[in-house]
Amino acid sequence: MSDATSPETGHRVYDPDAEHAFPTEKLHEVLAFVDADEEIQTYLEAQNVNAVDRMRYNDHGPKHISIVRNRALCLYDLLKAGGVEFNGAREQGLEEADEAVIIALAAMLHDVGHVVHRNDHAYYSIPLASDILDRILPEFYDVSERVRVKGETLHAILCHHSHELPLTKEAGVIRVADALDMERGRSRIPYEQGGRGINTLSSQAIDRVTLREGESRPVLVEIAMTSAAGVYQVDNLLKAKLRDSGLEDEIRIVAVNTNENRDQLVERIEL
Repeated sequence: MSDATSPETGHRVYDPDAEHAFPTEKLHEVLAFVDADEEIQTYLEAQNVNAVDRMRYNDHGPKHISIVRNRALCLYDLLKAGGVEFNGAREQGLEEADEAVIIALAAMLHDVGHVVHRNDHAYYSIPLASDILDRILPEFYDVSERVRVKGETLHAILCHHSHELPLTKEAGVIRVADALDMERGRSRIPYEQGGRGINTLSSQAIDRVTLREGESRPVLVEIAMTSAAGVYQVDNLLKAKLRDSGLEDEIRIVAVNTNENRDQLVERIEL
């Protein structure tokens, strides 16, 4: 994976927006297929209409999906390097390489239900993603394998919604990665259109999210915010996704107010 080393800690630091060179050939092939598929790419654009254009909500289109996919795979890599065992693919008798495939596909399709409605979109995503997976998976798996990969992918998609309990580490990764797309760029369009809801304003306060190899835990997530408004993204949205994800003991989250003229109300919070 493409990474840099922190001069302060000597630990790996990941650019969550970069395209990473993940080590499995199967994952590369699946991602190439998905990225070249016209129907999938059209869904990613169409699913943003209800969220952004009609409801002035934060981005749920191609950029959001790209960020969530990259951050999910970054989380996966850091967790694996930290010795965390994933159970979804393994309990289905699949190969270890299929863990990353399940995570990548779930990240790509988790918000497709937005084409129906923002409300309850996780449930609408299931039948739509099921049809899409029926076209993708036969290219790479036999009948038995694709049934199992499909089931695990749909489970991860459903459980990105905080009302459903993830039963696998793969699903937990999707749940957390979805909440890690919180920087101000995500709320640019609704903000420019006059949206001033709490999601938009709090996202505008988040400057940068960085994933690192942790010391006490496999993953350290560092969040730089420019005002106390960013606390909503961290303490409400991210905290809710981390809770019951199955990864609570593996991920440390630290948010720091980096504004030199900051309001002393909030300087630092840690989950």
